[in-house]
Amino acid sequence: MSAINHTVAALAERFELTFKGDGARVIDGVGTLAGAGPSQLSFLSNSKYTTQLAATCAGVVVLREENLPDCQTSALIAKDPYVAYARIAALFERLPAAPPGVHPTAVVAASARISGSASIGPCCVIEDGAVIEDGVILGPHCIIGEHCTVGAQSRLVARVTLVTRVTLGRRVLVHPGAVIGSDGFGLAFDSDHGRWIKLPQLGGVRIGDDCEIGANTTIDRGALDDTVLEEDVRLDNQIQIAHNVYVGAHTAMAGCAAVAGSAKIGRYCMIGGNAGVLGHLELADRVTITAKSLVTHSIREPGEYSSGVPLQDNRQWRKNAARFKHLDEYARRLSALEKDSNNE
Repeated sequence: MSAINHTVAALAERFELTFKGDGARVIDGVGTLAGAGPSQLSFLSNSKYTTQLAATCAGVVVLREENLPDCQTSALIAKDPYVAYARIAALFERLPAAPPGVHPTAVVAASARISGSASIGPCCVIEDGAVIEDGVILGPHCIIGEHCTVGAQSRLVARVTLVTRVTLGRRVLVHPGAVIGSDGFGLAFDSDHGRWIKLPQLGGVRIGDDCEIGANTTIDRGALDDTVLEEDVRLDNQIQIAHNVYVGAHTAMAGCAAVAGSAKIGRYCMIGGNAGVLGHLELADRVTITAKSLVTHSIREPGEYSSGVPLQDNRQWRKNAARFKHLDEYARRLSALEKDSNNE
């Protein structure tokens, strides 16, 4: 695989950045401030790493203009160094080649439609009525169920399962082990016979363009209407999206978050790791839920929301936990005292 090289000046021109220092320096990779070498690019976006800037051996650093006096090497000046770094670093990503065609070990239904430019990897299964559009890459052991569509330029890395009635938009990236379109958890309890009755899950899943689905994440198909992710939604690993959930565009969720059935998440929301959203709730646009929080009511205004108890010394936590049992009693006593005070 050939080397990927760019000069500092070329990077500045390509990404519309200002550079200071040696524009002819050749950059062939990226690294951290502490670990990068003279031919690598690094970045500074978090002030707690400012002390590493003066000593870095990186060939060029992406930073804000106010950090320039502390930089002893070449610099690319950006309003948001993290965003600029993300765009530049993509130039140095080396993805394995995926030649077009269907691997001999793949099993393809006669009614499936596969673009000639798609790459179908070893041991894939493509079932009746499935559609694989231009430039799609299916890694090994992917299963594309009945009446599923994989949009152009999408990539399913490996062992991804689209169960049934799933539509992926263009340029969707799905990481290994993800399951999309599985049964939603729909049950009705028959008290006359003392048993659960499974509700049929008759909807599908629609995922918009430029979404990313993390490893071992599960997205259930709808009971009646579809489960929907609008464009540019980003899901981390091991996330649960239940049936009929609607996620607005540009929302991101960190690992192990869970959204219960029929919840509606707005656009540009951020949901922290291990956070949960109860069913049938709505979150407005631009809501941030911090890690391990549980959303128990709809949120109508943008902003940052938290729940749960921060980590404490165990002795202090045990005292507070014991006091919590008496919280209602304390509230009633305080209310009574305030009432007596107002009557005096």
